[in-house]
Amino acid sequence: MGPTAMFVIGTVICALSSLTCWAMTALRTGPADSSIVSVAVIELYLIVYGIYAGVRQLTAGPEIAGEAWEFWGYVLTALLLPVGVLVWAVLDRTRWSNLVMSFVGLVVFVMIYRLEEIWFGTAF
Repeated sequence: MGPTAMFVIGTVICALSSLTCWAMTALRTGPADSSIVSVAVIELYLIVYGIYAGVRQLTAGPEIAGEAWEFWGYVLTALLLPVGVLVWAVLDRTRWSNLVMSFVGLVVFVMIYRLEEIWFGTAF
């Protein structure tokens, strides 16, 4: 089985967010609005992913191959990560907050990859 559409969308969003944050680290002396918005888009994606996963689990979709608690633990952790980093960006008004925000895209990408593994029992 190949990657799901939600995984591909998440991969693109995470990559664009990380690239935006890296560029703003080089160009700006403080947290850039574009970096903050890119992390907010990741959060919005994760909310949609959580709803999608809930609907998929409640309907006749494929059952989770792994442990359900592990899957939903990853979803909850992923949802909290952008919020925590956005708080960091508000408190740390230096260029380095852009760099910290860039890691959200990388970490969330790994987490959604792992979510797909838990759901289907194997990676693509």
